[in-house]
Amino acid sequence: MDFNFSEDQDQLRDAVRKWVDKGYDFERRRGIEAKGGFSREAWDELAELGLGGLYISEDDGGLGMGPVAGMVVMEELGRGIVLEPFAQTLIAGAVLGGYADAATKENWLPRIAGGQALVVLAYQERKARYRLDVCDATAVKSGNGYSLTGAKSVVPVGDEADAFLVPAKVDGKIALFLVERSASGVEARGYGTQDGGRAAEVVFDKADATLVTADGQAALEYAVDVGIAATCAEAVGVLDKTLDVTIDYMNQRKQFGVVISSFQALRHRIADMKMQLELARSMSYYATLKLNAPADERRQALARAKYQLGTSMRYVAANSVQLHGGIGVTDEYIGSHYFRKLTQLELTFGDTLHHLGEVSARMQDTAGVFA
Repeated sequence: MDFNFSEDQDQLRDAVRKWVDKGYDFERRRGIEAKGGFSREAWDELAELGLGGLYISEDDGGLGMGPVAGMVVMEELGRGIVLEPFAQTLIAGAVLGGYADAATKENWLPRIAGGQALVVLAYQERKARYRLDVCDATAVKSGNGYSLTGAKSVVPVGDEADAFLVPAKVDGKIALFLVERSASGVEARGYGTQDGGRAAEVVFDKADATLVTADGQAALEYAVDVGIAATCAEAVGVLDKTLDVTIDYMNQRKQFGVVISSFQALRHRIADMKMQLELARSMSYYATLKLNAPADERRQALARAKYQLGTSMRYVAANSVQLHGGIGVTDEYIGSHYFRKLTQLELTFGDTLHHLGEVSARMQDTAGVFA
């Protein structure tokens, strides 16, 4: 299998890296965090790079570059610990492109591709604990559309988004809907998140909703798997930069008159961190390449990938702080922001123990088939 990137993918990586290095430095990021954790201006700059259309076909106004291009972009955004939730645009493009009817595609996909519409996935409920089959939100037929009632938690930039993809039950079965934030009956309460970003609790009270697909369970699983792949790629970028920051610090910090990077025991720690980074990178590639596999195979692959990424994130984050000492957790130092980002990414779309359970359960199901 050829793991080399194409010329287009390399050019895409270079363009995003230049924007991150020149347009999204640490001071700008801290300013965005101080103002609430989301900048529409920065979001528009990402749109100007054409990134919104990566998962959207050319017929629907996008670039149609697919999952590998999305992975490349997410790695670079991870290196800059960019607060704006670009993964949500990948999810929206993939799900609407794969499940919505022609009218919904025509109405939303060109605007998502151009950055005029920010559509986010609002699926988590307080008691669900990462389970996708737990859903108390309901929808009933109302005129030409539906009326949706329920509450969703930790919705990325939920008070800034233009619309939500919302799973809700219709006659006991999960369907997936699109709800505009401006619709009557929608209330979003925003707050800052641990990594400096923004989320919201969103309540729907008989809000007007457009049906995306009646097969909401399959669409939701696909949406979350796209999100997991994007999160894995983003984490690789964060891990890569965390390692760079740690090595740079060790090459400057002196103890007993010499830089601590000369101590063999600490060099071994760096080698172990590097190994975890490369394990994470390999599993991120694996996750991305499995996005178009059959559902059962895809779900198992993504759970395996998220488990390894979670393990790597915990190891690298903890060792980075230990090798830095007290400065590693101060807000003024960039290393603490990478630590916070890794901590949050480990919980995003299911934590490490959740995905370990998913892998174990699927392996037992497979073993039962062949017993």
